[in-house]
Amino acid sequence: MLSVHSVLPSHKANATSNNMTNKINHPELCQWLKSIAIDRDKQAFTQVFKFFAPKIQRIAQSKINSEALAAEVVQDTMSNVWRKAHLFDDSKGAATTWVYTIMRNVTFDLLRKMKANKEDNLSDDIWPLAELANTEEEVFTDHIQSRNLQGIIATLPENQQQVVKGFYFMEMSQEQLAVHLNLPLGTIKSRLRLALGKLKLKLGDHND
Repeated sequence: MLSVHSVLPSHKANATSNNMTNKINHPELCQWLKSIAIDRDKQAFTQVFKFFAPKIQRIAQSKINSEALAAEVVQDTMSNVWRKAHLFDDSKGAATTWVYTIMRNVTFDLLRKMKANKEDNLSDDIWPLAELANTEEEVFTDHIQSRNLQGIIATLPENQQQVVKGFYFMEMSQEQLAVHLNLPLGTIKSRLRLALGKLKLKLGDHND
């Protein structure tokens, strides 16, 4: 029987391979996930891993403040991608959205376990995330997989789309976005504020 870990590439070997993985090719990501689901294609999985692993490592480490635990999030997330690829539906959302949702759930599970074990090596500002996990996860999944929301975001100016997708879908902080986009922090905050105002008007108050 094929072990999931037997198809997981070495995270250490791939986490720093960013040169070929920064540009998002959504149709290609969708095709790779379909190949994994239908053919259990290890080459396709390797490509998906190379694309997502560095990003997941960076996001998880910013949340958990531990390289080792962030690597665990990477491994668990990608294991779930391998096992659950058949559940991906590109009509409900982008491949990036689907994988980052899995990452988010894996991170919450890790936080719950650590809190249950009374570990205290996480920063205090992480715990509210774990407390809100039960209700927030369902809302997050419903919203980011909504074709309506994706369409509304697409109506925003490109510079506002960048900050919304980076902040909510890739879970980058405003400071990280400023570095990533090479813009002043104040510009990032202004664009995000304007974008959220427009989204609120289009979605209605019930979607706060």
